[in-house]
Amino acid sequence: MKSLLGACALAGFSLSAYAETLTIATVNNGDMIRMQKLTDDFTAKNPDIKLNWVTLEENTLRQKVTTDIATKGGQFDVLTIGTYEVPIWGKKGWLVPLDNLGADYDVDDLLPAIRSGLTVDGKLFAAPFYGESSMVMYRKDLMDKAGLKMPDAPTWTFIKEAADKMTDKAAGVYGICLRGKAGWGENMAFLSATANSFGARWFDEKWNAQFNTPEWKATLDYYVPLMKADGPPGASSNGFNENLALFNDGKCGMWIDATVAASFVSDPKQSKVADKVGFALAPDNGLGKRGNWLWAWSLAIPAGSKKTADAEKFVSWATSKHYTEVVAGKEGWANVPPGTRTSLYKNADYLKAAPFAQMTLDSIDAADPTHPTVKPVPYTGVQFVAIPEFQGIATNVGQQFSAALAGTETVDAALAAAQASTESAMKKAGYVK
Repeated sequence: MKSLLGACALAGFSLSAYAETLTIATVNNGDMIRMQKLTDDFTAKNPDIKLNWVTLEENTLRQKVTTDIATKGGQFDVLTIGTYEVPIWGKKGWLVPLDNLGADYDVDDLLPAIRSGLTVDGKLFAAPFYGESSMVMYRKDLMDKAGLKMPDAPTWTFIKEAADKMTDKAAGVYGICLRGKAGWGENMAFLSATANSFGARWFDEKWNAQFNTPEWKATLDYYVPLMKADGPPGASSNGFNENLALFNDGKCGMWIDATVAASFVSDPKQSKVADKVGFALAPDNGLGKRGNWLWAWSLAIPAGSKKTADAEKFVSWATSKHYTEVVAGKEGWANVPPGTRTSLYKNADYLKAAPFAQMTLDSIDAADPTHPTVKPVPYTGVQFVAIPEFQGIATNVGQQFSAALAGTETVDAALAAAQASTESAMKKAGYVK
């Protein structure tokens, strides 16, 4: 192929006519949109590779890439997947191990907490594009107006008090914005992490579903009334991107969500309240667990791709130190993808430009996927359970909890339905006799 391209170039033919096309499936989050705008840097160095982007909403992306890889559809050459999928798919042989990322890639620079979640039997099966935990983003001006001071490590009790005092519905300001959109990686990411801090767990040590416990009841009895009193209208339809837009438009006093949002809410080009934003750790209930998660959106190559070598070149470029420098040069240091490399958190330019940097790193380091809950559990994963069946189970539970937030069913009914559907799925899968 290379020699053919060289001959064509000498003969005056266009290289692009003979270029290999990589189809890349990704999520419609801001950092990925930015990546697409900066790929001239990659194609200039690799004129024999063209990029075809398939950019999807989070729930849709998960559904499409899962279906494609499970059926060996071969639709994509590079997948954007997360910390949940990588170990499961890597063990199944569905992903290509990333053994050829280049001499200057520096795998050892990847943050240990992020790298370990993408590694199976000592092999890296996905490269992290950005890593995240979750934290509180809040309006310092509204907090001052309420006569309160946000602690670095707040409690859920404080969050409720602050939300009540910051809400001014007549002015279109809501004390708090939280995920309500149904999805195992949307509302259930937030609610699972929150439930951990309330002492709840998905399963006991024998894989019995736990939605009929006081701890899950306490979690929803906090979340649903809080959102009804102090959240925006239509909250049951809001996920990460919708809440980001609300916060940047000045509609939210507080928003508890992914640490990756920090660069967007503090960017004056995107946020009306950029100069008024403060950051704090995710809240707790005094039980030893905070409501923060651990995740990395990562790039992986499906085993069915016929273009593995070129795909690995792209993955290496997009997750490299060089790419960080490309973003910094075009968009400023505050906007580089966070949460993947140790070197970034030792970079004086980044630390100066990103007031949220240390809080992000502290949040990532505080999450413990091997001991995610107050009580013992048989699973790993903070805001997810690392078993193949979780995706379907948590999608059903997320629909029930979104309905409770929308008011179409009660908290008790939602918990009962979640318990029943999860029990049934776990028996069918053979976890419970």
